[in-house]
Amino acid sequence: MSRTGLRHHRPLTPYLFVAPYVVLLLAFVVGPAVFGVWMSLHNWDFMLPGKPWVGLQNYLDLLDSSSVIFHPFWNGMKNTFLFVLISVPFLVTIPLGLSLLLNQKFAGRTFFRAVVFTPFVLGVAVVGLLFGYLFDPEVGLINGILSGVGLPKVAWLTTQPQAWITIVVTTIWWTIGFNAVIFLAGLQGLPGELYEAAELDGAGRWARFRHVTVPGLRNIFLFVVTTTILASANLFGQPYILTRGGPGDSTTTAIMAMTNEGLRGFRMGTAAAMSYVLALALTFISIANFLIMRERKPS
Repeated sequence: MSRTGLRHHRPLTPYLFVAPYVVLLLAFVVGPAVFGVWMSLHNWDFMLPGKPWVGLQNYLDLLDSSSVIFHPFWNGMKNTFLFVLISVPFLVTIPLGLSLLLNQKFAGRTFFRAVVFTPFVLGVAVVGLLFGYLFDPEVGLINGILSGVGLPKVAWLTTQPQAWITIVVTTIWWTIGFNAVIFLAGLQGLPGELYEAAELDGAGRWARFRHVTVPGLRNIFLFVVTTTILASANLFGQPYILTRGGPGDSTTTAIMAMTNEGLRGFRMGTAAAMSYVLALALTFISIANFLIMRERKPS
């Protein structure tokens, strides 16, 4: 029987293959998202016997400077934006440089590729504890080295800007391997003929990188920058383990403000509203990033 005949005799077969994914998507993505919107429209306090409807009041409270949730949330948003602004350039340029090096032919190349990617498979708790030890003000290895060369100890985790430096360095070490692998895959997909033609035209390394590599990686850049911004905006584990949001609330991020509101204060309605405001902001940023970095056809 032909393939066309099989499709006519078994019209439900494609849907059966897709069904498990659809069920999981509805159960663990769409369902919780819809339920979260419903929660954000109620005074969903676990300490209350009922969950009264408040409409958009939770969202309006986020815009009211006299509200008790105004400062914690927007302080978290400010800190999140600051972390994105500081970390994303490093999380894009360093992996790009590593991928250019790892794309060259040299002995042990596969080993070094594995070394670069390995930290990414570690859990945030492991990474946080490791760097918490390294940057410990009293017994940390970093301050031990500074003392050994006659420099004063630094309070890495309890003063600014040292606390942000610690969090950014931790994040870079932990996550650059993923972006490096993505860039490396993109580099290996570029036609070698383009580089040969550019070299025949007298283009140097910088010219080849600028006119061949960068345009060829446009879609890779779009993916890496967008996913890196989204991942950085969801910062939680590193400051929670390393600084507990301090000193003061200077490293308390938006996600930490939500968890404090929902899981410590038991006010899930306002926490849900916070999460959707953050999601909306990230949606606009992703759209803007796509519009800026998309390939423009010559008119």
